[in-house]
This record gives sequence, structure tokens and C-alpha cells, in this order.
Amino acid sequence: MEELIKKYSAIDRCPIRNVISHFSSKWGILILLLLGETEKLRFNEIYKILPDISPKVLSSTLKSLEQDQLVTRKMYATIPPKVEYRISEDGLTLLPILQDLAQWGLMKMTKA
Repeated sequence: MEELIKKYSAIDRCPIRNVISHFSSKWGILILLLLGETEKLRFNEIYKILPDISPKVLSSTLKSLEQDQLVTRKMYATIPPKVEYRISEDGLTLLPILQDLAQWGLMKMTKA
């Protein structure tokens, strides 16, 4: 019991809390999976693929993923500004796990 308390109660060292903090909503995982399947996407392209996300939530999710270094953002000095998002090297290491989760979800859907 002491080991479990040590492992999960320390907020700053708990591995599960660390992972969950990156994905407090479904959008982070979906966006990483999208970027994992493409070379790059622009904001409006992501928005077209995920029409049920609001622009505000999409913007904040992309900023959060960028702060977590899971996504990179490249801005071009054009008028209007052009911004591209790509999955980062850290994001790529997470991609197989997310793809496994997606496969599990598909499997559960087909059994229902």
C-alpha cells in the first residue's frame, strides 16, 4: 500500500497524472492522430476535419500541444499569415500508443 501511495499521490511525479494532463480533452488525442497521418495541416484544414470543435477550443488545444512540445507550429511571413502544424519528434514517440488506443476503440465499436 505504501508503494501505491508513493507512486500515485505525488502530484508532480505521478506518471499517469503527467500523461492525463496532456489530454484533458478528446481533442488533443484526435489532433495528434490527424497530424500523425499527414505531413502538415493548417488550422482551417484541421477545423474542416473536426467540424464539431469550436475555433476557440481548436486554438487553445493547438497551443497546449505546442507548449507540451508534441506539435510544432511554423508561421510564414505572408499576407494573410500562413501557419502550419506538424507532429513533433516527441509527438511521434507517442503516436504508436495513440494508434493502439484508436484500434482498441474501433474493435469495441465493431463488437457492439
